Amino acid sequence: QVQLVESGGGLVQAGGSLNLSCAAATGVSEIKPMGWYRQAPGKQRELVARIFNNGTITRADSVKGRFTISRDSAKNAVYLQMTDLKPTDTGVYYCNADLLRGGVTILPGAYWGQGMQVTVAS
Repeated sequence: QVQLVESGGGLVQAGGSLNLSCAAATGVSEIKPMGWYRQAPGKQRELVARIFNNGTITRADSVKGRFTISRDSAKNAVYLQMTDLKPTDTGVYYCNADLLRGGVTILPGAYWGQGMQVTVAS
Protein backbone atom coordinates (compact mmCIF):
# COMPACT_ATOMS: atom_id res chain seq x y z
CA GLN A 1 0.00 0.00 0.00
CA VAL A 2 1.51 3.28 -1.14
CA GLN A 3 1.49 5.82 1.65
CA LEU A 4 3.59 8.56 0.05
CA VAL A 5 3.46 9.74 -3.54
CA GLU A 6 6.72 11.21 -4.79
CA SER A 7 7.39 13.01 -8.05
CA GLY A 8 9.92 15.24 -9.76
CA GLY A 9 13.14 13.27 -10.00
CA GLY A 10 15.11 12.93 -13.19
CA LEU A 11 18.21 13.84 -15.13
CA VAL A 12 19.52 17.39 -15.23
CA GLN A 13 22.71 19.14 -16.28
CA ALA A 14 24.96 20.67 -13.66
CA GLY A 15 23.72 24.11 -12.74
CA GLY A 16 20.14 23.15 -13.49
CA SER A 17 17.11 22.84 -11.26
CA LEU A 18 14.60 20.23 -10.20
CA ASN A 19 11.55 20.36 -7.97
CA LEU A 20 10.61 17.33 -5.90
CA SER A 21 7.17 16.75 -4.43
CA CYS A 22 5.87 14.30 -1.88
CA ALA A 23 2.28 14.01 -0.73
CA ALA A 24 0.43 11.60 1.48
CA ALA A 25 -1.71 9.27 -0.60
CA THR A 26 -5.40 10.09 -0.94
CA GLY A 27 -7.24 9.24 2.24
CA VAL A 28 -4.09 8.99 4.32
CA SER A 29 -4.40 11.55 7.09
CA GLU A 30 -2.09 10.17 9.74
CA ILE A 31 1.10 10.48 7.75
CA LYS A 32 2.69 13.91 7.47
CA PRO A 33 5.50 14.39 4.93
CA MET A 34 8.19 16.54 6.57
CA GLY A 35 11.56 16.04 4.97
CA TRP A 36 13.94 14.73 2.36
CA TYR A 37 16.91 12.41 2.53
CA ARG A 38 19.21 11.14 -0.18
CA GLN A 39 21.53 8.24 -0.75
CA ALA A 40 24.40 8.39 -3.17
CA PRO A 41 25.89 5.19 -4.59
CA GLY A 42 28.06 3.50 -2.00
CA LYS A 43 27.13 5.96 0.72
CA GLN A 44 24.77 6.06 3.64
CA ARG A 45 21.44 7.81 3.47
CA GLU A 46 21.78 11.40 4.65
CA LEU A 47 19.46 14.22 5.60
CA VAL A 48 18.95 16.83 2.91
CA ALA A 49 16.35 19.03 4.58
CA ARG A 50 13.54 18.75 7.09
CA ILE A 51 10.80 20.97 8.50
CA PHE A 52 9.83 20.57 12.16
CA ASN A 53 6.39 21.21 13.62
CA ASN A 54 7.56 24.51 15.14
CA GLY A 55 8.57 25.72 11.69
CA THR A 56 12.28 25.19 12.19
CA ILE A 57 14.13 24.01 9.11
CA THR A 58 17.35 22.09 9.08
CA ARG A 59 19.43 21.52 5.93
CA ALA A 60 22.64 19.78 5.11
CA ASP A 61 25.52 22.23 4.82
CA SER A 62 26.14 21.08 1.27
CA VAL A 63 22.73 22.29 0.07
CA LYS A 64 22.41 25.57 1.98
CA GLY A 65 21.79 28.43 -0.39
CA ARG A 66 20.73 26.05 -3.17
CA PHE A 67 17.85 23.90 -1.90
CA THR A 68 14.60 25.13 -0.37
CA ILE A 69 12.15 22.95 1.52
CA SER A 70 8.53 23.89 2.03
CA ARG A 71 5.21 22.36 3.11
CA ASP A 72 1.63 22.77 2.03
CA SER A 73 -0.57 21.78 4.95
CA ALA A 74 -3.75 21.82 2.88
CA LYS A 75 -2.26 19.30 0.48
CA ASN A 76 -0.32 17.48 3.18
CA ALA A 77 2.74 17.66 1.01
CA VAL A 78 6.39 18.60 1.25
CA TYR A 79 8.47 20.05 -1.56
CA LEU A 80 12.15 20.43 -2.32
CA GLN A 81 13.26 23.09 -4.77
CA MET A 82 16.77 22.32 -5.93
CA THR A 83 18.82 24.87 -7.82
CA ASP A 84 22.42 25.07 -9.00
CA LEU A 85 22.57 21.31 -8.94
CA LYS A 86 25.97 19.64 -8.81
CA PRO A 87 27.06 16.13 -9.78
CA THR A 88 27.58 15.49 -6.06
CA ASP A 89 23.82 15.92 -5.60
CA THR A 90 23.26 12.72 -7.58
CA GLY A 91 21.47 10.00 -5.67
CA VAL A 92 18.14 8.52 -4.72
CA TYR A 93 16.00 11.05 -2.92
CA TYR A 94 13.55 9.81 -0.30
CA CYS A 95 10.60 11.59 1.23
CA ASN A 96 10.33 11.14 4.99
CA ALA A 97 7.12 11.46 6.98
CA ASP A 98 5.90 11.54 10.55
CA LEU A 99 3.20 9.33 12.02
CA LEU A 100 0.33 11.19 13.64
CA ARG A 101 -2.47 10.18 16.00
CA GLY A 102 -5.28 12.62 16.52
CA GLY A 103 -3.30 15.27 14.68
CA VAL A 104 -0.32 14.96 17.02
CA THR A 105 3.05 13.62 15.92
CA ILE A 106 3.81 10.43 17.81
CA LEU A 107 6.68 9.07 15.74
CA PRO A 108 8.84 11.48 13.73
CA GLY A 109 10.34 10.08 10.57
CA ALA A 110 8.35 6.86 10.68
CA TYR A 111 7.62 6.53 6.98
CA TRP A 112 9.72 6.56 3.83
CA GLY A 113 8.78 7.10 0.24
CA GLN A 114 9.95 4.69 -2.42
CA GLY A 115 12.68 7.04 -3.57
CA MET A 116 13.39 8.90 -6.79
CA GLN A 117 16.57 8.99 -8.79
CA VAL A 118 18.14 12.40 -9.27
CA THR A 119 21.08 12.43 -11.64
CA VAL A 120 23.14 15.54 -12.26
CA ALA A 121 25.35 15.30 -15.30
CA SER A 122 28.58 17.26 -15.48
